[in-house]
Amino acid sequence: MAESAGLESRQAAIEADDEFEPPPPDPGLWPPLLDLAACLRFYSRLPVPALPGEAGDPAPPDFRTVPRMLPVAGLVIALPGVVALLGGLGLGLGPYLAATLAALTATLVTGALHEDGLADVADGFGGGADAARRLAIMRDSRIGAYGASALILAYALRIGAVATLADRIGWRAALVLPLAAALSRTAALWPMLALAPARPDGAARAVGCPTPRTHAIAWSLCLAVALVAWLLGLPWIGVVLAGLLAVLSAWTMSRMAERMIGGQTGDVIGACQQIAEIAVLLAMLIAIPR
Repeated sequence: MAESAGLESRQAAIEADDEFEPPPPDPGLWPPLLDLAACLRFYSRLPVPALPGEAGDPAPPDFRTVPRMLPVAGLVIALPGVVALLGGLGLGLGPYLAATLAALTATLVTGALHEDGLADVADGFGGGADAARRLAIMRDSRIGAYGASALILAYALRIGAVATLADRIGWRAALVLPLAAALSRTAALWPMLALAPARPDGAARAVGCPTPRTHAIAWSLCLAVALVAWLLGLPWIGVVLAGLLAVLSAWTMSRMAERMIGGQTGDVIGACQQIAEIAVLLAMLIAIPR
C-alpha cells in the first residue's frame, strides 16, 4: 500500500509540472503514429523521416505518452536482427554464428544504446563508494573493468541463448527476438514510474515519466505480441515465464538503483532493458528443453 501511494503521489507531481506538458498533437496526424516515430528515433538509429505536419527537426520525445507505442517500436527494431538470424541459418553458418550476426545487427540498429547504460551502471555500482561517486562514474564516458565485464557477459548470454534456441527449435528461434525486444523495453519503463530521477539535471528528468495509462497501453500491446508469438509456435509456458521474469528483473534493478543512487537515470533504464532481454531469452530456454 505504501509503495502504491508513493507511485500515485509521484505521478501526480509530474502531471502537475508544466515542464512535462506535451505539445498539442497535429490534427492531421494519428497520435500513435507520431509516438511510434518518436520511439524509433529515440531507441534506434533507423532513418525515420519527418512525418507530415512535423515542423523542422522533430521535438524530443515526451515520455508521458510516447512509450505507449514502445512494444511496436521494439518489433520494428528487432526485425533486422531477425533477418540476420534467419539469413545466417539459411546460409548454413550454424546457430552460433547466426546468433552472433543477429547480436551484431541489433547493436548497429540501436547504436549500443542499452549496452552503454549497462556498462555505465556496472562501473558506477561496482566502483563507487557512495551515491555521488557512483553517479559521477556513470557519467564518465570511459569504460572500466566492471563495465567491460558486464558487456562481455551480456553478449555471451544473449548470443548463447539465441544459438541454443536455434539449435533446439530452428527458425522459430527468430520469433523470440521480437518478443524479447517488446517485453524488455516495456519492462524497462518501470524504474521511470517507480523512482524519481537521481540527478536534478539529468536526461531522465528532461524527458518526463510515463503515466499509468501509457504504461497500461504498452503492456496491453506486449500482451498482443505475446499472443501472436504463442500462435506462431512458441510454448505458452515460455511466453508467460518470459513476461514474469522481465517484470521481476525490472523490479530488481529498480530496487538496486534506489539503494545505490537514490533514483533512476537513463543508464539504469538501459541496464534494465539488457537484463530483462536476457531474462526473456533464458525463460524460453527453460520452457524449451532439448
